[in-house]
Amino acid sequence: MTERTGASMARLLLEGGAVQISGEQPFILAAGWASPAYVDCRLLIGEPRLRRAAVALAAAAVREALPAMPEIVAGAETAGIPWAAWLAEALDRPLRYVRKRPLGIGRNAQVEGGAVEGRSALLVDDLTTDGSSKATFVRGLRAAGAAVTHGLCLFHHGTFPGGAERLAGLGLSLVALASWRDVLAVRGACALPAAERAVLERFLSDPVAWSAAHGGRAMLERPAL
Repeated sequence: MTERTGASMARLLLEGGAVQISGEQPFILAAGWASPAYVDCRLLIGEPRLRRAAVALAAAAVREALPAMPEIVAGAETAGIPWAAWLAEALDRPLRYVRKRPLGIGRNAQVEGGAVEGRSALLVDDLTTDGSSKATFVRGLRAAGAAVTHGLCLFHHGTFPGGAERLAGLGLSLVALASWRDVLAVRGACALPAAERAVLERFLSDPVAWSAAHGGRAMLERPAL
């Protein structure tokens, strides 16, 4: 992803208040890691200007990074669904969504919105931490017959070990619009205050040790592929 895209997405997240830094009470992320920093992309959903700009960046990134346009855009339950819907509209592609697990009633389907068999699908989510949830969604789409080689997220933590290996094992190439590097590079009125920046930089210098010292995971588990 280009530096310009990263800078633009990071600025949108900061303007929307989505980047939250807590030096006192750590956030426990979905993968079990403790972090002083949390990115809440859902805060952009309610702001028309911010969400339109984010979707425009996502559509441009897909056109730039993917070797071919996907036949289907698939949103990951739950936060990925609205972004997938807006991106599908921007790309003029059908929309599907994939659950963490089959519903257990009705059709008992994990993939909703129509058939995906024999079609290429772009998996869309708001965040990626260490790739654990992506494995669930990729397996669900592939079990339904979709070809899934690329995923897109608005923000990639990219700090904890094992994520790159897990994505590689899945055969999934991730397009991330922004990372912590992009957030730290932002200057001006919406940049992180100096004290919050210092907290984030200390964390990023050794995320696993920080997590262990603040009640989160203390070691890397072997990625489940």
